[in-house]
Amino acid sequence: MTEAPEQAAPYTRATEALASAGVVHTVIQHGPVASLDEAAAARGMLSRQVVKTLVVRRGEGDFLLVLVPGDRQISWPKLRSLLGVSRLSMPDAATAKDVTGYERGTITPFGALGPSEGRSWPVIADALILERAEAVSIGGGAHGVSATLEAKALIAATRALVADVTDPL
Repeated sequence: MTEAPEQAAPYTRATEALASAGVVHTVIQHGPVASLDEAAAARGMLSRQVVKTLVVRRGEGDFLLVLVPGDRQISWPKLRSLLGVSRLSMPDAATAKDVTGYERGTITPFGALGPSEGRSWPVIADALILERAEAVSIGGGAHGVSATLEAKALIAATRALVADVTDPL
């Protein structure tokens, strides 16, 4: 019996950024998925281990990235309170791509464009990501590509502010 040849990990700006940051991770190429549950199954994870990276607009030209466990959603009152603002919104898909360099469904804090060269958008991570203290999976910068890493490594590498900013779905 012949074994299938080992497939090289796909190269994306995100996988390059993960490697450059020295973050221990595994890149998985799993093909297209149509839902969070499909993504979790394709990655061999629970839905709660899939971390969504959501782009939030604080003001004109002022964005941040919010890391949300797959089984949760942003709590707008909690996030507004944390940031001390009365209004937040999610940009449309075209704006999210313009400010991160990634299409929806592929957005990740790793390699995301920032407000200026050498700077990245601020990152807020829901506290449950760290409290669960397990491996997590994030977008890998292209459809069907993800990266698995330890939750603590994700928080440390993104310099995320950790706070309770979600509610159950």
